[in-house]
Amino acid sequence: MSTTTKLLLALGLTVLATPAFAQACKPAVADSELVKPGTLVMSTNPTLPPMQFVDSTGTLKGMRITLGEEIAKRLCLKPEYIRIEFSAMIPGLQAGRWDLINTGIFWTEERAKMMQMINYEAQAISVSVAKGNPLKVSKPEDLAGRSVGVELGGFEERMLKALDKQLTDKGLKAINIRTFDNFATAYQALRAGQTEATVTIDPTATEYAKRGEFDRALHGLFPTPVALAMKSKPLADAVVKVLNDMQKEGYYGKLMEEYGLLANKEPFAIKGPSM
Repeated sequence: MSTTTKLLLALGLTVLATPAFAQACKPAVADSELVKPGTLVMSTNPTLPPMQFVDSTGTLKGMRITLGEEIAKRLCLKPEYIRIEFSAMIPGLQAGRWDLINTGIFWTEERAKMMQMINYEAQAISVSVAKGNPLKVSKPEDLAGRSVGVELGGFEERMLKALDKQLTDKGLKAINIRTFDNFATAYQALRAGQTEATVTIDPTATEYAKRGEFDRALHGLFPTPVALAMKSKPLADAVVKVLNDMQKEGYYGKLMEEYGLLANKEPFAIKGPSM
């Protein structure tokens, strides 16, 4: 058999195999429930290493990116990410710009009234400071009167404002809260000396500390469930089934362990407006 014949035969086999694969993997969600047929479009804000970030080659990486891709795979959908600031994510979901928010959105009762949410991990907040902790921050009260950066519109900003109220109620100076479009710019401001601390989630503060760029002065503040969020109830039903399958098979637990996260021990459930 000639080389050309072998090549043509191989191409023929490839063409024949493609429909068979498509038939074996039937999408678990109707196209009518998706922004784009056959695709799971997810929003993410890749400024939180190691949870979600862009590596030196421009590739999206991190636990949440891996989790989203695995969910899409099991739903027989093509994963697609839209990089967007957090403040635009909920309005974008409601407007039908993406199917799923995959950025580690903190669960709150208020948000659960607007969209379908599935809690899949617990997160807490850290305070990063300059290397060597020159301000000697060892307790929340040490932030009184300090300039602290945080991402605009997120749970972290809300909790920082709550902390500020606690401090002022005690008669301490107010925190000078400075908001930024994302956590990357918040850390840039800290690096440049424009702020004296940055508030973010524990894993991201830990990552920056490991890199030797900043110290993590405080951690474990305001522990709260983190969720995936969707507008479509049928999509949420499909995603929660996939997550429970991952949990039973051990995939989910191994992924959480890889990133040093506390895995959910209970079956996954939807908490949303229709529940």
